[in-house]
Amino acid sequence: MKIEILCTGDEILSGKTINTNHSFMARRLVENGFEVYWGTVVGDDRDSLVHAFEMASQRADAIIVNGGLGPTVDDLSQEVAAQTAGVELELNQGWLDRISEWYQSRGRVMPENNHKQAMLPAGSEFIDNPIGTACGFAIDINGARFFFTPGVPREMRRMLNEQIVPRLQNLRGYHLTTRVKRFHTFGIGESRADRLLDGIEEMALDGSVKLGFQSHYPQLETKLTLQGRSEQEIDNKLRPIETAMREKLGNFVIAEDNQTIEGSVLDALEDVKGCVSIMEMNTAGMIATRLMSDPDHVDRVKSSLVSWDPDVLSGFVGREAGQGTSTLHAGELAASILQEEGVTHALVVLTERKIKGNKDSSESSSIIHIVVADGLRRESRQAELPGSPDWIQTGSTELALDCLRRFLYGLPVQERIDFEQH
Repeated sequence: MKIEILCTGDEILSGKTINTNHSFMARRLVENGFEVYWGTVVGDDRDSLVHAFEMASQRADAIIVNGGLGPTVDDLSQEVAAQTAGVELELNQGWLDRISEWYQSRGRVMPENNHKQAMLPAGSEFIDNPIGTACGFAIDINGARFFFTPGVPREMRRMLNEQIVPRLQNLRGYHLTTRVKRFHTFGIGESRADRLLDGIEEMALDGSVKLGFQSHYPQLETKLTLQGRSEQEIDNKLRPIETAMREKLGNFVIAEDNQTIEGSVLDALEDVKGCVSIMEMNTAGMIATRLMSDPDHVDRVKSSLVSWDPDVLSGFVGREAGQGTSTLHAGELAASILQEEGVTHALVVLTERKIKGNKDSSESSSIIHIVVADGLRRESRQAELPGSPDWIQTGSTELALDCLRRFLYGLPVQERIDFEQH
């Protein structure tokens, strides 16, 4: 089955609005075993829309049209669909009543132009929208099945997941279950991960497993997409493959699926009923911000001391100024934190900036001094990260979180990463 996604709107065509709807729809369709062959963007122009609908009907089996179902004059999807299909618009009284009730429940009077949203092409299939005033519909045009969805992202997503994907499954003639298994890593780049995972896809002899990567510095997301006729079939395929993935990626795996590195850290602290105090330099407090964003673990972070000045950080715990930035000094600060704050763990991050050229030069770098300690042991990590200040700030935040994660789980803190200066 060949599928096309057709998004409408002058604001998308002009670049004023980023087309996140297309990326969501394409991703969900692929995850459900469909192939998206074309993606089209058309402005709010009647002739252009008619041409786009006719072209799509000639090359695709199913077309998902997104947008143009609102009440204003530039919302043309119903009218153009009816024109292209050669039918008239007719009132869907049930939907008009729903819109009216929607406004009444909010103490408002329905504007007259909302009647337009209840005018659907004759003979079209109604598709419900439980959270908005723009219903969807489906209609055949030149033998291709068109599905019309609202442009509001949350409305489109619910309609796609709950109603359109099942209809596409029926149109295809069989149900295919798809699952995406995600591994989040820190410290290895895409090319290295690809080499490490060479041969993973071949572990599924039927060719139903696909490996993919998505890099968003400083993390890399590695995805396994599996297809099968049942959840049990997918479970059986996935079990040996995910075990091999964990072995090949090793300690660089910081989380899986919807987990995060900060979630892993907080879970480990929760297990030992521990809490951490953090001292941050050059991270703008991002380490503590990420760890303190989970309301279910509010007791795991006791304090965060943030400054660009190492002397100010020293003063927070009664240390003398003038000690500079070094791994030794970071260790002394960690010891003071444990003593002064009464916490089970301390994390200290100090940064020494090395500037080449101007301060924003990508050739510049920083030496990051990280120490993690508890009452019994202390681990240190020193790394030189190249790049712009923002790049280094993001990288040092992730590196510090990873050092804390490794410390808590008994993994080697000193393991080198691809992003540091060698």
